[in-house]
Parts: sequence; structure tokens; C-alpha cells
Amino acid sequence: EFGLSLSPISHTFPYFDCSLLPGIHSLLFPTSLMPLTISNHFQEFKRFLLRREVKTLAMATRFPGVDNELQKILDANMDHVGARRLARESFKDIQLRIDHILFKTRCDGLKTEESYEVNSKGVEIFYKSWLPGTARPKAAVFYCHGYGDTCTFFFEGIARKLACAGYGVFAMDYPGFGLSEGLHCYIPSFDSLVDDVIEIYSKIKENLEFQSLPSFLFGQSMGGAVALKMHLKQPKAWDGAVLVAPMCKIADDMVPPKLLAQILIGIANILPKKKLVPQKNLAVAAFRDLKKREMTAYNVIGYRDKPRLWTAVEMLKTTQEIERRLEEVSLPLLILHGEADIVTDPSVSKTFYEKASSSDKKLKLYKDAYHSLLEGEPDEMIIQVFTDIVLWLDEHSLKHSSFSDK
Repeated sequence: EFGLSLSPISHTFPYFDCSLLPGIHSLLFPTSLMPLTISNHFQEFKRFLLRREVKTLAMATRFPGVDNELQKILDANMDHVGARRLARESFKDIQLRIDHILFKTRCDGLKTEESYEVNSKGVEIFYKSWLPGTARPKAAVFYCHGYGDTCTFFFEGIARKLACAGYGVFAMDYPGFGLSEGLHCYIPSFDSLVDDVIEIYSKIKENLEFQSLPSFLFGQSMGGAVALKMHLKQPKAWDGAVLVAPMCKIADDMVPPKLLAQILIGIANILPKKKLVPQKNLAVAAFRDLKKREMTAYNVIGYRDKPRLWTAVEMLKTTQEIERRLEEVSLPLLILHGEADIVTDPSVSKTFYEKASSSDKKLKLYKDAYHSLLEGEPDEMIIQVFTDIVLWLDEHSLKHSSFSDK
């Protein structure tokens, strides 16, 4: 009836795995009129998907020096939070001993606290704080993590370095991510996810200990989109934002034509939680330093499967909204991007910088750098990026303090 083949997906949506096409095509466009009910046909397709998921789950990483009992914990299906929490608790000491510059910072007297709180929707959220041991924090930094990530691995090192520089740092795992409840890396509504972050961070900001501090958002990749949506929902709530390789638009050559996009959205409405949007190896695409790239395997509760259909739809819708509203972004900005980033396009950050209405904005581009500026670059680049962030935070914290004193 539609006179349409799905084969153009391979050209218009390069990350789409065309080995899925026979199953999807047979679901949408049956080629025979055999007495097969829609229900049976749907069940057949579900079995096809399940076989693929079992194959994905079998691709586990073997860690040197790890006994069989711990390896079983790490090999478990991480879809549900119990398995993720057990894996993190069992493996965290090993994680923090890896040979990465982020974990070599000594900071005596650092105060850290991990908490769980059931939010207004009944979902248990994990969050953590890192505070300087002696002096009052210069400001409060609120972190928004990237797609599939958690605030308990690489960000642990970033947070420690920020706290050593005098900042109070706060981070949480979104529902369905890391140690928070929910189906792993499933975003039924990006708007709802942003509201969940606002709810937790607003409560922290209301604490008398932090109430008078300047407060900054810090978003990486998809977390950049979260931070921007938070600002658009709360235009006066934040004193600035540091955005590292922010996801504020899907590259034009990655977006399928309108009709094809509608078909994919239709499939997502039927199978929203299925892992059907294959992607390139993000560690290869995001980490330039080969030794650090190997360390990504130690993020054992990070999401490594194919994106879930509805998650991909929500991310696409969110970037389209942000792209339309770039002119509304008015808070002080530091935008950082690697010039060789193929995960989020640095040219989009340039456009964002030009369109944002902020009177106080700065764009830093790093030659030859990939997507993961603070985790996957050679040590000297990580030090440079971190120095740029702390200098900007110092300047804007001082500016806020000077303004408050007047």
C-alpha cells in the first residue's frame, strides 16, 4: 500500500543496522496472505528481537584478576537496578584503582556522601555530593551526565578534582540510569526526566548550607541537553552553565527523511523499550587515547546495548526543540568541544554560541580532540580542559560574590 522499502535507512540513517530489516519489514509489510494472525506475526517478531538481545547480553567483558563469583555479578543483565547496584558495590574499589589521571588526584579531607531519595513519582533516585574538607565552597556545581552513563565512575574523578579546586559538587543518576530505579537507559519522556533532575537539585539548593552559593550547571553530551532544558524551564535559577560537547542537535546526515522518521516512530509506539537503534562503538568514537578507551569497560553499570526505540525518539525530539529555542538561552555559558568530535557535531556548538542571547558566553574548541574531553584524551589535553573549566568557574564565582557584596 505504501509502495515503500526500508532499504534507504542504510543511507539516510547510518547507525541503523540493516540486518534488522527482514524482521521489521515482515512486521510492517507482510508479503503473503497466509492465514497467520497479526498476533502470531507479532509474537514471531518479538522472538526474533529476543534472540538478538540474548546475543548482545552474552558479549560480556572479562576482567583480569576477577574471580568467577564477581564475574557472574558483572555479567548479569543490568536492565534492572538491583543488578546494577550489586555490580557497582562489588566492583567500585577496582574501578577507582585504574590507571587514569582522574583517579590520581589526592585531596585530603574531602567530604563525600551518597544518598537515595524517593521522588514525587515514587522512583528511588541515587545522588552524591563531594565537598571541600575545610573551606566553605566557592560555589555549587550540579552535574548532568551523558547518555547511558552514571555519576559513579569517571565523574567520580572529575568531581574530586572540582572539589579539590574549592567547589561543592552534586550529581545524580537519572531514572533508569546508573543506580537510580527504572529500566536501564529507557527514557519514556525527556521532559519528565528533566523535571526529575530539577526536583532533586532544587531540594539540594534549598539546603541552608548551600542556599547563598552561586550555582552552576555542568552538562556533558546528552547532559548538555538536560542542562539546557533545565535552564529553559527555570530561566532565572542558575548562575551559569559549563557544557562539554553538548547534544543540542542531531547532525543533518543522521536524521532520516520525514516519512521514514514517521515509520520509525510508528515502530517505537509498538515496541518502545526494544533495543533496535544500533550505533557505532561509542568508546571508539568518543575516546582518542587508546589506553583510556580500554578503561571504558570498567564502567560496568554503563549502558552498552543498542538504544531503545523510544529513548532515541525522545532524544531526537529534544534536540529539535533545543535547536528551535537556542535564542532563548540567556545564562552565562562556557561551551567546550573537540574539533574532531563525531558523536556531537562541534559546528553545532558554534551555531549555538552565535545564536544564544547570553551576553556572557565563551566557546573553546580543542584541536584534534574527540568527544570525551575529560575522560578520553591524552593527559595534557584533559589537564588543559579542566584548567579552562576551573578558571571560568573561579571568574564567575568571584563575579557573583562581588555582586552579592554590593
